Amino acid sequence: MRKIVECVPNISEGRDEKIINACADAVRAVEGVTLLDVDPGKSTNRTVFTFVGDPDSVVEAAFQFTKTAYELIDMTKHSGAHPRMGAVDVCPFVPVAGVTTEDCVECSKKFGKRVGEELGLPVYLYEEASTNPARKALKQIRQGEYEGIKDRIIKPEWKPDFGPQEFIPRFGAMVTGARFFLIAYNVNILGTKEQAHRIALNIREQGRGPNEPGRLKAIKAIGWYVDEYNMAQVSINLDNYTITPPHIVFEECVKDAKELNLAAAGSELVGLIPLEAMLMAADYYIKKENLFIVDEKQKIRLVVERLGLNSVSPFNPEKRIIEYMIAEGGSEPLASMSVRSFVELVGARSSAPGGGSVSALIASMGAGLGAMMGWMSYGTKKFEHLDADMRRLIAPLHENMKRLIPMIDADTNAFNDYMTAMKLPKDTDEQKKLRTGLMQDGLKKAINVPLGVMRTADECWPYMIELAKLGNASSASDLAVGAKSLETGIWGAMKNVEINMGQISDEKYKTAVLKEAGEIMKRAGKNLAEVEKILEGRK
Repeated sequence: MRKIVECVPNISEGRDEKIINACADAVRAVEGVTLLDVDPGKSTNRTVFTFVGDPDSVVEAAFQFTKTAYELIDMTKHSGAHPRMGAVDVCPFVPVAGVTTEDCVECSKKFGKRVGEELGLPVYLYEEASTNPARKALKQIRQGEYEGIKDRIIKPEWKPDFGPQEFIPRFGAMVTGARFFLIAYNVNILGTKEQAHRIALNIREQGRGPNEPGRLKAIKAIGWYVDEYNMAQVSINLDNYTITPPHIVFEECVKDAKELNLAAAGSELVGLIPLEAMLMAADYYIKKENLFIVDEKQKIRLVVERLGLNSVSPFNPEKRIIEYMIAEGGSEPLASMSVRSFVELVGARSSAPGGGSVSALIASMGAGLGAMMGWMSYGTKKFEHLDADMRRLIAPLHENMKRLIPMIDADTNAFNDYMTAMKLPKDTDEQKKLRTGLMQDGLKKAINVPLGVMRTADECWPYMIELAKLGNASSASDLAVGAKSLETGIWGAMKNVEINMGQISDEKYKTAVLKEAGEIMKRAGKNLAEVEKILEGRK
């Protein structure tokens, strides 16, 4: 899975387009980062930026962004309606995909350390990155705002986490940390503001007060009326969608609306949403309605329909789901190629892509051909009696196919750590020890990628064998090619495991991996023969 971190820094400038554009350009200039949104506010004199990328690139972009803001914004001349304490006021890091909140805490600390050391600016940690109860919430740290920093920063209890313990008039001070992804979401109610607010009080965690809490955790909500839409809304902030996801909020609002004899009329997503949250909703409705959907785009369409996300404005997944806004080609250049370009590159005078990437591709096509036979046996009158079996067999093959595709690029990238370690100095015994250790770690990574191909392909065999017995016989040749492709992919990945194993000094690791890989190879040969025998018997 791709590692994606979101960063949402705010600058204390919302009117000067040159400054705003310069800060945006500082982000765009960093490779591996995509600037998603720039939202200036003239009355607040504040602009919110949203960008995403891998952890290291996002930290670099946040630093360059802060450096630019420091150079261009003079806080001694700033005024605005929004609370603020610095030229860059707050810079949170948010987990989106493949990373944890703890990973984002590390991002915030790396960022804060650089800002403190290289720019000489005071930085405070907040939310998940802070261990000080008195300095955990943003409002605690921002109390007194920019004007109060001068008298407060000199106190021992207000020493910054990074940077100097002194007032920098031009900049002020800033806050960084990690928080979970916040989803802003509204459920449409054909009723009054008061009725919508009543539903909000029922569902929000705070409820109606300490003695009457609401039903849903990690939820803030109010009711309001939107003249533009001519209806009320339950306006909700989901502080942690893994605790309470949008589809549960929607279903609870619908239930309460019915009890009040009101109609819910779809919902509205404000801003962006992680793909995971959409797929959680898809899984919910697929299970609830006993549906069979494995294609990701169809899952997204199901969620858009069930939640009524098109009710007040068109919901374009490509512009609202974070992962879809980031070009896949950047992280999977080989898998994103045309077939012709990939084959020509394999045949070029270059060591990459090589046998490992080709093996991952062949294995993925093997799983794909298995899924294809399932689809050729599903959803038609003639094979209606097989529908339950095909639902059970298609899904895991489809998922393994999807898991194998990124391994095409992962194999080519597997040697990066090893090559980096090779370039380290080796003048002293300590340097030699560090270099050797990192080289060994790099080699293990280079082995674990093809081993992962073998493991994933190996999981496909039980489903391939059942399809050989049950599937549409007119697709027998497709399944036969798929089974041979799986076996070939496993064999090719095994060769990549073996060729890199010679330099491994960890005998325990070597023995365990070669034993596992050898067992997978034996199963591949046995299972291929069984598939072929079953298909031959069906002629």
